Amino acid sequence: MARVLVTGSAGFIGGYVVAELLGQGHAVVGLDNFTKYGPVRRSFDDHPGFSFVQGDARDVELLAELLDGCDHFIAGAAMIGGISYFHAYAYDLLAANERIMASSCDAALRAHRAGQLRKMTYISSSMVYESTTHWPSREGDERRIAPPVSAYGFQKLAVEYYARAAWDQYQLPYTIVRPFNCVGTGEGRAWGQAEVLSGNIRLAMSHVVPDLAAKVLKGQDPLRILGRGDQVRHFTYGGDLARGIVATLEHPGTVNEDFNLSSAQSTSVAGLAELIWRRIKGPDTPFHLEHDEPYEHGVQKRVPDVEKARRVLGYQATTTLGEMLDEVIPWVADAVRDDRI
Repeated sequence: MARVLVTGSAGFIGGYVVAELLGQGHAVVGLDNFTKYGPVRRSFDDHPGFSFVQGDARDVELLAELLDGCDHFIAGAAMIGGISYFHAYAYDLLAANERIMASSCDAALRAHRAGQLRKMTYISSSMVYESTTHWPSREGDERRIAPPVSAYGFQKLAVEYYARAAWDQYQLPYTIVRPFNCVGTGEGRAWGQAEVLSGNIRLAMSHVVPDLAAKVLKGQDPLRILGRGDQVRHFTYGGDLARGIVATLEHPGTVNEDFNLSSAQSTSVAGLAELIWRRIKGPDTPFHLEHDEPYEHGVQKRVPDVEKARRVLGYQATTTLGEMLDEVIPWVADAVRDDRI
């Protein structure tokens, strides 16, 4: 079994990744500075195969120390959130994440030269396809279409250039993974000064599923959504994403390759809103929508080609949206009751 450093281990996707690694018998070193949600407890905190360090992923010396003895590095640390977060902190996202990525690569190059680190896995984003005008988006399109307009999408594309540049100059092997619309539990209200309102409800600054669930649970009626509601998304369970990310670590077909990791199922935002409404309110309560002005960089369609991951890894995201909602809605209900979201 491998020893793996995971930065951003207390984050949304990071928590699922650590749990998957430990479940497969790997040893995990986690690094996080708790700047998004504050200190959080995870089910694996006391696992004998897990060691955690609270620290800053911009600290090259700390990263180099933690990489000593590691076979793999999953670079997941980033300042990140939902679309409201992208706009509230556009400059901070760009500046902080560039510093994190440069430091991560510097430390990884040092560890690779020492002969221990075998590969670096970069967590990118579906936002690299932000400017596409054709669908589905397949691997390689990110270099054929216009670059992203949003600071967040542009920075995630830069992550992929770091990966390729570190290989081109220093032969540091890499894998790039692009999660699409992660859904799961574990998010809370993001720390920060910006307050974003949707009608009379303060958003959690997280992602669309918990935000919609929280608004319904707090009694918003009509339910407010961004834009017309015909935006297309592929909602993917965090556990499925983690399974795909971990599957790339040791597979020989993933070296210096990139993969979309996503459900194959399309869902509109309006359709998602009604599904959440019905699960909470039941079949007989009338469902009404109101429409907030969309953000400037809101992406109308985010549709992945998932064939490469299926062909190379045998990977499919199998958790249905209904199954995701059955897990997430009770978790959001508890968080609303405790004023955590």
